[in-house]
Amino acid sequence: MTLLLETPVPAAVDDLTLRRGAARVLFTNWTGGSTVPSRGLYPHQWSWDSAFIAIGLRHLSVRRAQRELETLVGAQWADGRIPHIVFNPAVPLDAYFPSPDFWRSSRDGAAAGAPAGIETSGIVQPPVHALAAWLVHQADPEASRRRGFLPRMYGHLVAWHDYLTGPRNLGGGGLAAMVHPWEPGMDNSPCWDGPLQRVEPAATGSYRRADLDHGQPAERPTDLDYGRYVRLATDYRDSGYADKGSRHAFAVEDPCVNALLILSEHALARIAAEIGADPVPHEHRAARLTEELVKRLWSPGDGMFLCRDLVGGGLLAERSIAGLLPLIVPGLPQDLVDALIRTATGPGFRLGEIPMVPSYDITRPAFDPSRYWRGPAWFNTNWLLERGLRQYGQVSAADRLRTSMLAAAGACDFAEYVDPFTAQARGTRDFGWTAALTLDLLASAPSAGNSSRTTDPSNGART
Repeated sequence: MTLLLETPVPAAVDDLTLRRGAARVLFTNWTGGSTVPSRGLYPHQWSWDSAFIAIGLRHLSVRRAQRELETLVGAQWADGRIPHIVFNPAVPLDAYFPSPDFWRSSRDGAAAGAPAGIETSGIVQPPVHALAAWLVHQADPEASRRRGFLPRMYGHLVAWHDYLTGPRNLGGGGLAAMVHPWEPGMDNSPCWDGPLQRVEPAATGSYRRADLDHGQPAERPTDLDYGRYVRLATDYRDSGYADKGSRHAFAVEDPCVNALLILSEHALARIAAEIGADPVPHEHRAARLTEELVKRLWSPGDGMFLCRDLVGGGLLAERSIAGLLPLIVPGLPQDLVDALIRTATGPGFRLGEIPMVPSYDITRPAFDPSRYWRGPAWFNTNWLLERGLRQYGQVSAADRLRTSMLAAAGACDFAEYVDPFTAQARGTRDFGWTAALTLDLLASAPSAGNSSRTTDPSNGART
C-alpha cells in the first residue's frame, strides 16, 4: 500500500520503518469518516480513542485528523455529552456488545437529547477532545483557518465541558463525576473493585460477551465484573440517562478524567483566543478545577491523587496510574509535583526502571501484568505521563520514557497494551491510539537535539 503523507518528516531508517508501520495501522483502520481502534475487537468509533488518534493523524493528514473529531462531535447529544461510542450501522449487531440495540440511545436517550439519526452509547469517556482540536489546528494553522475548523469545533467543546461541570458535578465541588467504570477509560481498574461490590451483576445468559471472540479471557475482565458493568449500563439506560436527581450505584471523581478536563480547558482558552472569543472564562474554570482537584483528590500519605467514591464516601485506597497523570496540569504546587515524581519513580510504578509505567501499583495484591487495566502498561497513559514529566522539567526521564515507548511499539506490533516488565504484547494488535501516539512521539526529536520545543503548558506541542 502506498501511503500519501501530507507532511513527510525526515527520519532515520529505523524511525522511518516505525512511522510507516504506524501509518499503515491508521490507514487500515480508517472507515471513511473516522478510525476504529481495531478492526476486530472495537469495530466502531470510540470517543477518547478518536481524540488520541487525531493527535497522531495530524502528522499524516491534517484534513483526516479534523474529520476524525468532526465525525465524533456530530454525534453529540443536546445536553452536551459526547458519547463514548458512535456506532457504525454497517457493522452487524453481534460484532460488539453492548450493541446499539442495547443502548437504544435514539429512543431511551431522547429526553437527554440523544440524536435521532445516529445510534450511540449513553455514557462518556475522558475529555481529551479540546486538546486534540488545538494540536490538530497547530499542525497546519492556515489550512485550519481556511476550513473554519476551530470555529466549528468550539461550540461543541464548550457544551461538552459545560455538561461535565454541570450535570456531572455530582459531588458538588465542581469536578466531573463518572457513573460507570467504562467512563474513566480505565475500565477494569482495581480502583473500581470496592464500589462494584454494591452492584448486583446482570443475570448470566442475559447477554453475550463479544470481546472474548477476539481477546484472551486471562487478559479481559472477569465474567463477574462484566455482569456488573452490564447492570450499571442497564440501570442508567432505564433512567433515561439521567445524571443529577438520579440514584447512581457507582459515582466517582477520577483524577485522570479531571486532569484532562483542566488541560482541555486550557486548550479551549487558546482556541477562544484564536477565533476571537473570550479566553478568560476558560482560564478561570481551569484554575477553579485545579484547586478542587488538589482539595478533593490529593492524598499526601500516598504522594499521589486518588479517586473519590461519591456513593460510599471518601477516597479510594487503590493506586493507579490515573493518580500520577495530573502531572499534565499546569501550575500544580511544587511540593505536589515533587511527590508525584517520587511516587512515579518509586517501587509502585518504577518509572525509568522498567520499559513502561504500569496501569496499577506493582506492589499491591490486585496487580496483574496481563489483565485489562489491572497492571499492563498502556501507550496513551504513558504518552500523557511523558508530557507531564517534560512540562515540569524532568526532561531526561521524559526522553527515556519516549525511547522505551517507541521501542515497545515497534516490537509489539502496535499492541493495545503491554506487559510493563517485558513490553510483551497484550490485547489486540494494530491498535489505533498506539500507532497514533507513536507518530506523535516520532515527530519530536529527543531533547538534546531539539531546543525549539515550546514551553506553553496549555498546548504541549513540539515546534
